[in-house]
Amino acid sequence: MSESSSNPPESPTAEATADRSAKTRQLLGMKGAQPGETSIWKIRLQLMKPITWIPLIWGVLCGAASSGNFSWTLENVLIAAACMLLSGPLMTGYTQTLNDFYDREIDAINEPYRPIPSGAISVPQVVTQVIVLLLAGFALSYGLDVWAGHEFPTITTLAVFGAFIAYIYSAPPLKLKQNGWAGNYALGASYIALPWWTGHALFGDLNWTIVLLTLFYSFAGLGIAVVNDFKSVEGDRQLGLKSLPVMFGVTTAAWICVLMIDIFQSGMAAYLIGIRQNLYAVLLILLIIPQITFQDMYFLRDPLKNDVKYQASAQPFLVFGMLVTALALGHAGI
Repeated sequence: MSESSSNPPESPTAEATADRSAKTRQLLGMKGAQPGETSIWKIRLQLMKPITWIPLIWGVLCGAASSGNFSWTLENVLIAAACMLLSGPLMTGYTQTLNDFYDREIDAINEPYRPIPSGAISVPQVVTQVIVLLLAGFALSYGLDVWAGHEFPTITTLAVFGAFIAYIYSAPPLKLKQNGWAGNYALGASYIALPWWTGHALFGDLNWTIVLLTLFYSFAGLGIAVVNDFKSVEGDRQLGLKSLPVMFGVTTAAWICVLMIDIFQSGMAAYLIGIRQNLYAVLLILLIIPQITFQDMYFLRDPLKNDVKYQASAQPFLVFGMLVTALALGHAGI
């Protein structure tokens, strides 16, 4: 039997499906995308990595829940949506665009299909996008402060602080991402604590207990952030970036990642027991169990190959655990 008859070419339908899948991944800013997009607005959206907005939007929801003051009125829903717009498309979009700007050299090694190294968008256009997103974020945050009646512009201050953290994370001379511990914690806190504080401040009074608890929870976010380092080990090593997989090796870094997530989530469950929110503590523990199962099934066995599969299977349990914790704190009046 000839080679051509034993290995028939892909059908047009299969090729079209694969092409649509690649374009979707490209638009969302996911690993495994392919070059070729020409629409400047789709390229701009790709720079903002919409897939990364989800944790920040969820964090706002958790903050609203932990405030204990959110009610399902049309006004509150619209204001919460505006806050999610602030944390997701605007401030996270700013952060991701800024990160791509400063990562254009390493992306040329790890992800050459990204918009800047592929030449799909010019550097001046990227700078303009960073400025527009940042100013829009500041304007919206001030509007939310006005709606909430804040004497001190808490949400605007959080937006400015978040923008500063994003800058020192990506830009020299500090470039926190060069240090695996500091960079990943800054990223984890930005994913968990900052949007949580914003949502809580919008509907309640942000207090030190919430601040400290979410900073503690952000160590689990550090574990999440480490997952993103496995796809760029080779480029990080070449450019001298001290990510955890580069510093400790892939296997050890994978264990650090899962232990950070599990230990600090379990710590939150223990805290809920301590404040007599036992039902919520049990729910959180029940969410941690399948998460550990997927860590063993996918991530610990081959973190380089299974990072995306692991995130898709295990992270939903983490984010629902955050909401359970937030509801418990709101119920306890923390």
